[in-house]
Amino acid sequence: MTTQEQTINCARVGQPAPDFTAMAVVNKGFKETTLSSYRGQYVVLFFWPLDFTFVCPTEIIAFSDKAEAFTERKTALLGVSVDSHFTHLAWQQVPRSEGGLGDIAYPMISDQTHEISRKYGVLLDDKGVALRGLFLIDREGIVRHMVVNDLPLGRSVDEAIRMVDALQFFEKNGEVCPANWHPGDPTIKPDPEKSKEYFRRTADATAR
Repeated sequence: MTTQEQTINCARVGQPAPDFTAMAVVNKGFKETTLSSYRGQYVVLFFWPLDFTFVCPTEIIAFSDKAEAFTERKTALLGVSVDSHFTHLAWQQVPRSEGGLGDIAYPMISDQTHEISRKYGVLLDDKGVALRGLFLIDREGIVRHMVVNDLPLGRSVDEAIRMVDALQFFEKNGEVCPANWHPGDPTIKPDPEKSKEYFRRTADATAR
């Protein structure tokens, strides 16, 4: 498959999330994990480049520490890297004070074949690792949001939660969420006339 074909066939917003089945570390054991088995839930699927590195543990732990916030939103967390499930488990057994992970509250999936990373368009072929991709998948299995960071740049877990909130608000209320929106903030009715209510309100607030 050419690079152009890979780009065309990889995950895109508004399209079905590519399915996969792979071995994962779950509760300090090994379990085969399939993305489509989470249908009916929201999923935040994220990739990190490599185990036993530097930025990666900060992200993995940050997501784990806020796992309950995702659970409250009926959202499953799935993490993926190109390492083996044996390496994932070994990293969990290293104390956090020494750069390890300790207990992690979601599946750590092994992508040794690079198939998953390639399907999601985050694989760096020349390095054999994945970029820091994150994909928000809705209950029907459709990709609704994605962000891809270069290797040195850690992601914001709070921003991932904010995007889940925004998607769920839109699905429930039919109103769209403006820049920097958080729950409780004004939203916009997606209509040429009705949307003016939001813009008038924000203009008045700015003028004060």
